Amino acid sequence: MKIFVAVKRVVDYNVKVHVLADHSDVDIASAKMSMNPFDEIAVEQAVRLKEAGKADEVVAVSIGPAKTVDTLRVAMAMGADRAVHVVCDETLEPVAVARVLAAVARRETPDLLMFGKQAIDNDAGQIAPMVSAMLDMPVAINVSAIELDGTRLTVVRETDTGLMRVAADLPAVLSADLRLAEPRYVTLPNMMKAKKKPVATIAVEELGCDIARRNTRLEVVEPPARAAGTKLESVDALLDVLKNKAKVL
Repeated sequence: MKIFVAVKRVVDYNVKVHVLADHSDVDIASAKMSMNPFDEIAVEQAVRLKEAGKADEVVAVSIGPAKTVDTLRVAMAMGADRAVHVVCDETLEPVAVARVLAAVARRETPDLLMFGKQAIDNDAGQIAPMVSAMLDMPVAINVSAIELDGTRLTVVRETDTGLMRVAADLPAVLSADLRLAEPRYVTLPNMMKAKKKPVATIAVEELGCDIARRNTRLEVVEPPARAAGTKLESVDALLDVLKNKAKVL
């Protein structure tokens, strides 16, 4: 069984980004970059399935400029067997990303496609459902537990109203939630080994996908500063503020 895992290179979650002076975008020119945390979870779970004898191969896939290979090397250091780098120097909208990943999946013909539930740069959370629709495969999003029995996939989904247990036959698509797995620490020896693993390079134009932008960014601004809190002397004072000033009671 082959597992396809999509990973994205994003600004590290510890970095605070700032808006450019012309308000056209955020400034990430010198920011530390790393693998999207939810994608790390997906890679970890895919590798665990392989280690448990449930899968034969884990393929990491990413879209981006030349430095995206660094992110793919991390995925291979975690245990992915090989990688596919779709070279693209522009930032793609979610639907374009989905089209590109679906095109790669058609070439790879994986049994299970795994994604992080969202990327921390745009928080779109759209890729897994769109890829599943494009490939006509069942999908489960926000997955926190997996059971794989042959070609039968059973997962637990996290929803606003509780946990949902669903099942589907492979091939299928899923997106990893926070509690699915704890990513392993990537050691230097494994990073050195990852440099010997193969990375296939594909120019985005070779896939023949429509990646034209449909939206225009008008302006990027900092969110308003949070107002300072006020210390109240009593519960009665709090109730007065909630009722007469905040108007929430």
